Amino acid sequence: MPRTLPEPSVDSFDLTVILSALADPGRRALMTALYHSQEPIDCSVLADKADLGLSNPTISHHYRVLREAGLTRTITEGRQRIVRVRRDDMEKRFPGLLQAVLGSR
Repeated sequence: MPRTLPEPSVDSFDLTVILSALADPGRRALMTALYHSQEPIDCSVLADKADLGLSNPTISHHYRVLREAGLTRTITEGRQRIVRVRRDDMEKRFPGLLQAVLGSR
């Protein structure tokens, strides 16, 4: 049975926390790859695609920070974790932010 991991509500988004999450080059690379994929994607596939050269625990930490900042939504189904950008939620709270930070390659 699919389960959504805990995440902040749109009203509780904090710009400082979001920008801090995006300040790390590894997290920004993951978010950029996810932002440009346009579709939900398995966490492990995205990590391979981003080719960060980081350990699995470090990548897992980066996913958690992005989720806790409100940037992503993670759904677990068995051992698989599907992650997607919370585009509509971010646009509602901070219009244009994701496009400004992640839009250009």
